[in-house]
Amino acid sequence: MAAEIIHPRIQDTDDPVDAVFALHRGGKMEVRATVPVRDADDLSLAYTPGVARVCTAIAEQPELVNDYTWKANTVAVVTDGTAVLGLGDIGPQASLPVMEGKAILFKQFGGVDAVPIALDCTDVDEIVETVIRLAPSFGGVNLEDISAPRCFEIERRLQDALDIPIFHDDQHGTAIVTTAALWNAAKVTGREIGALRAVISGAGAAGIAIAKMLVAAGIGDVSVCDRRGVVHQGREDLTDAKAEIAAQTNKAGLTGSLADALAGADVFIGVSGGTVPEEAVATMAEHCFIFAMANPNPEIHPEVAHKYAAVVATGRSDFPNQINNVLAFPGIFAGALQVRASRITEGMKLAAAQALAAVVADELTPQKVIPSPFDARVAPAVTKAVAEAARREGVARR
Repeated sequence: MAAEIIHPRIQDTDDPVDAVFALHRGGKMEVRATVPVRDADDLSLAYTPGVARVCTAIAEQPELVNDYTWKANTVAVVTDGTAVLGLGDIGPQASLPVMEGKAILFKQFGGVDAVPIALDCTDVDEIVETVIRLAPSFGGVNLEDISAPRCFEIERRLQDALDIPIFHDDQHGTAIVTTAALWNAAKVTGREIGALRAVISGAGAAGIAIAKMLVAAGIGDVSVCDRRGVVHQGREDLTDAKAEIAAQTNKAGLTGSLADALAGADVFIGVSGGTVPEEAVATMAEHCFIFAMANPNPEIHPEVAHKYAAVVATGRSDFPNQINNVLAFPGIFAGALQVRASRITEGMKLAAAQALAAVVADELTPQKVIPSPFDARVAPAVTKAVAEAARREGVARR
């Protein structure tokens, strides 16, 4: 028998890194049956000949697939591995641990089954065609870790082509949780969101989606910054996605660098990485809010942020106010699947943010403007709000 090959980084079991490898050995998920196959009678019901009756019924009435297969409660978690966490373009195979993690979070927090699908292609047309061909097996598609600006077109084209929810979590999940936290930050400090001016560092998937949702939520003003500074209509180097957001934001007509935009700003939202100099942070408005969400290193370290900000949030679990997408996507899909929604609308996203904010509305402190991912109230509240919004918006089919 060949000796087991042990990765050199997992020799010492006292090392927390080694514990990570030990947990991942063999993967983090498996497929299990929901019905028994104990004898010939069970086999004849679960498989042939009984299964043929179900197949025939679905062929005659296609909508029955939602009642007699797993489709109605199953999501495909699709990536091409081009924008994985903060690791960047590491490829489809290296993305699988993240996709498995996403799938088990769907199950634990939303009761939704999810299947990781890592695609060995990055061309927009190929990704769209592949997902369309896979779609009959799933009730929804969660796009994950696909780099901008391709992610915008992929999501749009898939939603146009399919009648099931398509949701790019890096965009909308981040935007929903950020908006909920900002509503509560304003509330706990006695302010209105319409009186705030926000600056977003990062004009990728998350930054653009956050800006759009904040506009929909009634933010006073918001400016988005990329590596070249403020995204504004006077720039000639903008992608289509950036040009669109430039037309919807920056009422103040700001130009220049991120540091220029931060002067007098009420809110900083970081989804870009890098480090914001403390001297720029010091120019922000008194009692500002700092949401520095880059992982593992926030753009503004909480020790620095607390010198100037009334509310501080990060993307990390070891600081208060973690902006974590797991607060949103399980309940969003659970609600959409519950009513067999054909899509996830802007109204459904706002309803999710409102429900998430309301979970801790009576418990607010500057250190608690967003619930913990382990708060058992979160997923049911988001699920209910999303389902109700789907019915209001006319996209529910049950």
